[in-house]
Amino acid sequence: MTEPKRVAILGSTGSIGTQTLEVIRQHPKDFIVEVLTAQNNAELLIAQALEFIPNAVVIGNESLYAQVRDALQPKDIKVFAGIKAIAQVVEMETIDVVLTALVGYSGLIPTVNAIKAGKQIALANKETLVVAGEIITALAKENRVNIYPVDSEHSAIFQCLIGEFHNPIEKIILTASGGPFRGKDKTFLETVTREQALKHPNWDMGAKITIDSASLMNKGLEVIEAKWLFGLKTEQIDVVVHPQSIIHSMVQFEDGSIKAQLGLPDMRIPIQFALSFPDRLKSDFERFDFMNYPQLTFEQPDLKTFKNLQLAYDALAKGGNAPCVLNAANEIAVAAFLNKEVGFLEMSDLIGETLEKAEFIAHPNLEDYVETDKRAREITKELITNKV
Repeated sequence: MTEPKRVAILGSTGSIGTQTLEVIRQHPKDFIVEVLTAQNNAELLIAQALEFIPNAVVIGNESLYAQVRDALQPKDIKVFAGIKAIAQVVEMETIDVVLTALVGYSGLIPTVNAIKAGKQIALANKETLVVAGEIITALAKENRVNIYPVDSEHSAIFQCLIGEFHNPIEKIILTASGGPFRGKDKTFLETVTREQALKHPNWDMGAKITIDSASLMNKGLEVIEAKWLFGLKTEQIDVVVHPQSIIHSMVQFEDGSIKAQLGLPDMRIPIQFALSFPDRLKSDFERFDFMNYPQLTFEQPDLKTFKNLQLAYDALAKGGNAPCVLNAANEIAVAAFLNKEVGFLEMSDLIGETLEKAEFIAHPNLEDYVETDKRAREITKELITNKV
């Protein structure tokens, strides 16, 4: 890399955000932190800003503005507050790449604004493509913006496709760890606790994505994301359970050859590749050793027990605003599970019922997506209220 890239990190205090800063810390000559944003974790945001001295920071929770402003005033760092400020700050001329690590639907509008401003996108917020994939990909093409995937699975597909973009894909195979409840039946899952679901066997992630992984919804969202990232049909996307999480995903070409990307489960690797592409920067991350993994195993996902993956496939096949409904219902259902308002299996029931009740729009625009998200959340909350 010649000139350092100026990076805006949306969601810098979360799991992906903090690991992104670890990558930048290792490569101070290659990256400059231009913007940091957080929703509620003012103390960590302040600490990050004091270390990296960005041009600007944004705290989403406006009640914390004074705390952040006063702490950073001696460093002459611009401080803004509110959801709208997060969506606006990505338009700063000094930003080269925007890494979107916001949780859920909240990443949509900032990503739209960043693309319209011509910023390259390192996408860790899969929900943006789940909710509005058609609009996002069209906008990226119109503004000549590249979207570099940060999810380990989509990064693996992207890495397998380098040098192969002229060769048609027969199918891709997304790998799933199976989560903490792999092989468990419905009787077991009926009594699963919040604490059990938050113990992922391989990955260290935030609460929402950890629950999504346990329910296989995360894999369902990744299926939808893959459709838009790589221009695929639903039937070209397979999922296989791979408990060791060493093969991060695979591409099968028309001649029958399969390419796979392997490595230890470490999100810093796909983060670094998304930021540094087309270069690979040296790292001191732990290396994979085949002798430590004498067996790599694979299984079919259990779609009858873990219904969320099937719901995601169904929403993708239906198209229109159905994936947006799916995502909104899931975010409310996961929050309710984390608050111990509903059981583990009830999350799938809530999502399925919301998909049935929500109005279907075959060709939604951005305003339709915003309204769909709002209405789907209301429907799911009503269902939860009626169950309690």
